[in-house]
Amino acid sequence: MPLLSYPRGELLRDGRPHRILSGSLHYFRVHPDLWADRLDRLAALGLNTVDTYVPWNFHERTRGLPRFDGWCDVERFTELAQEAGLDVILRPGPYICAEWDNGGLPAWLTGAPGMRLRSSYRPFLDEVARWFDALIPRLARLQASFGGPIAAVQIENEYGSYGDDRGYVRWVRDALADRGITELLYTADGPTDLMQDAGTVPGQLATATFGSRAADAAALLRSRRDGEPFVCAEFWNGWFDHWGEPHHVRSAAGAADTLGEILDAGGSVSIYMAHGGTNFGLWSGANHDGTALQPTVTSYDSDAPVAEHGAAGPKFHALRERLLAATGATPRPLPPLAAPLPPRVLRPVPGAGLLAGLGALAERAVASPHPLGFDDLGQASGLVLYRAEPHLPPGTQTLTVTGLHDRAQVFVDGACAGVLDRETGSVTVPGAGAQVRLELLVENQGRINYGPLLGQGKGVLGGVQVERRLVHGWTMHGLPLDEWTPEEVRRAPASAAPHGTSGFATARFTVNEPADTFLAFPGFAKGFAWVNGTLLGRYWEIGPQVTLYVPAPLVVPGENTVTVLELERFGDRIELRDGPELGPGEEFVESFD
Repeated sequence: MPLLSYPRGELLRDGRPHRILSGSLHYFRVHPDLWADRLDRLAALGLNTVDTYVPWNFHERTRGLPRFDGWCDVERFTELAQEAGLDVILRPGPYICAEWDNGGLPAWLTGAPGMRLRSSYRPFLDEVARWFDALIPRLARLQASFGGPIAAVQIENEYGSYGDDRGYVRWVRDALADRGITELLYTADGPTDLMQDAGTVPGQLATATFGSRAADAAALLRSRRDGEPFVCAEFWNGWFDHWGEPHHVRSAAGAADTLGEILDAGGSVSIYMAHGGTNFGLWSGANHDGTALQPTVTSYDSDAPVAEHGAAGPKFHALRERLLAATGATPRPLPPLAAPLPPRVLRPVPGAGLLAGLGALAERAVASPHPLGFDDLGQASGLVLYRAEPHLPPGTQTLTVTGLHDRAQVFVDGACAGVLDRETGSVTVPGAGAQVRLELLVENQGRINYGPLLGQGKGVLGGVQVERRLVHGWTMHGLPLDEWTPEEVRRAPASAAPHGTSGFATARFTVNEPADTFLAFPGFAKGFAWVNGTLLGRYWEIGPQVTLYVPAPLVVPGENTVTVLELERFGDRIELRDGPELGPGEEFVESFD
């Protein structure tokens, strides 16, 4: 029998009345050395369960080579949760959303010609089946029926917000069961009839995801699923951020009040996020509002009760009070938070100039009459440097890039002529009746993770025109920054001579004992930062995020190196700060209005 059941409409655990009090914590957003600490903090919050997605693209960056070691060791994370006294809910997708690059689907999959995602399209099902063959047996052995902590497994993810291929959702359910999942299976969808209609599966528990109006959600579920317990699979007590938009927060009192409504309605709940963590590397996804791309910032703090660096603020204590009042449990101690490194100022040393440095670091040049996209080049993320040599007539000419995904710096004979994005695809360039060296440095700012544009490609997907004439004869230089080894990062600043106001720079600091720190880049414009060869993620002066979190396990005793790839303008200093700065807060509560 499954550990969790509801034979008479009441949720039971091992035959006894039970309430799931869960929190979302994603192992892929937390350094593995900190998994145990963050799990202990969730237990101290008053939770009895942790839930996590499993991002397919994180484990299988290259088709046929799935990894389950190191940061990908989901089995170890699950076992650590059990040691912390927590049940585990697994959410293996195959699609996860989660503001994660491509919604967790591998770029090699979504870029396959003719691929149709999240449907009964046979080539898609065949790839999911192969992935589940690698993943699910590893987790099935950790189910409660075998003495492990896994008490429930989610079927797909908010499918009712995407499509209405009910046969596909049933196929995912059967694929999990066929590979050994015997614990509680459930679906999770938004709190509307539209979303619940297509995302649910007869005979499987239907749950809701929301941030407000708990009574309305409970009434909807009970009207549709008489005899099932009320479960909020995601209670949005905070929210994520996009570059160039406000930093979203939610008051401790407001979040606690809605949590109280869920509990007062007899509901079970999972707090999303209980601990958000960080989109290290280039794993941040993006949204699209119908007009413009909205790339997600590096931090996934999400104004969670356990902050990105592990701190417990007012929201932690407000939610803890509600949870403990509902259970009557004795509070578990909150682990102490280690002191960060003292603040200091670092002086960056310029290295290789932008174009020369990146040109030297590209592994190979691919020639084509037409510009090729990232998927054509077999590259998931990072940058691609496009080069051509068109003839420009005398005078000012309009250069237009169609199908640009997502951002391009345009250079003519080494001089920057402008910056383009999806919405501003044209720039004027000077011509003198001669050939020029035209270079486009194109950045993938994160693959869309939600909605009908899921799986959209990156790079120059259309063409480049000078006035009405197409430019042909391109070479593409792939720069998968997140795949560079620490040794490659170390060599990068010396790959060419310093030049101009952009390119590589390094700064160094020495410590006796590793501790958390927070990097800030005053005066810098936009770029990427590594510490000791590990890519932290993006920074961008448009905010809201100001600092990048550096967890203590990335710092070493002795000398440490910060490496920066600045795309536009160097600042004169890099700062180590003793706390996060994620931008001025603006209250946000999702209400499905």
